[in-house]
Amino acid sequence: MRVAVTGRGGQLGRCLVESVQADPTHELLASWSHAELDVCDRQAVTKLFAALPGGPPDVLVNAAAFTAVDRCESEEALALAVNGEAPGQLAALCADHDVGFVHVSTDYVFSGHATRPYSETAEIDPRGAYGRTKAEGERSVLAALPGALIVRTSWVFGPGKNFVGAILRQARLRRAGEVDGPLRVVADQRGAPTYAADLADGILALCSLAERGDETQGFFHLSNQGDITWWDFARAILDDTGHQDLEIERITTDELSLPAPRPQYSVLDGGRAAALGVKLRGWREALAAHLASPAGAALVEDAA
Repeated sequence: MRVAVTGRGGQLGRCLVESVQADPTHELLASWSHAELDVCDRQAVTKLFAALPGGPPDVLVNAAAFTAVDRCESEEALALAVNGEAPGQLAALCADHDVGFVHVSTDYVFSGHATRPYSETAEIDPRGAYGRTKAEGERSVLAALPGALIVRTSWVFGPGKNFVGAILRQARLRRAGEVDGPLRVVADQRGAPTYAADLADGILALCSLAERGDETQGFFHLSNQGDITWWDFARAILDDTGHQDLEIERITTDELSLPAPRPQYSVLDGGRAAALGVKLRGWREALAAHLASPAGAALVEDAA
């Protein structure tokens, strides 16, 4: 399977590139970071697509997104261009060239008021600019290419800037005596952490099924198994890296006074993918794998 990837500089994009390169049955035809390709620039995208060696890929995976949730509130026009309009343009280009298209979306398209995991068919009801623009991206993709695959995920961590790194940086500051007092982490949001490397493998597995002709159109939910709060996740990160003595204070989301609303409950039901044999491992095992990876081990060493 010949694969092209947008958003190579992000957590998922980096892992997608690594996963494709590690699989001898796949070929990484091209990958672009934001610096190399502005997905909002229709002419640039079309030109690069036409110049691919050997012709268009079998599948294009769009991991490019404006994910700064709070900035989306004040920069919604930019967020809409990246998250809402550009995916539709990419899907239309794939439709013109008979190329499979995978778009990555988010748990933020839901209201966060549920009490049981959201299925792929659950009604979307985003409460902030990030969720609204990502929901528009879903609509624009399916309008341009009804056979596209849209993968929703949640709480992504991996190589790059993320919650795991933030917690370990706070641990380092306390170990160094630069900051006093306990960490403060919200305990009233519940979701499922997702390791970017596992997500990448799951996406490629769905793509392989599509290549074989299996029914892989429309929405799929992929996240590591198990649902927890951010406080639970922070506690596990510290405990697994030798910081069991560091205290974490439980706080509410409202105490942070953040610009963007956060879903209080955004656990995703991955039953549709699981029925096809694509199921990500538990989040504890995934966290351990990340901490043992080169990117994770560097964070652990820095926080020691």
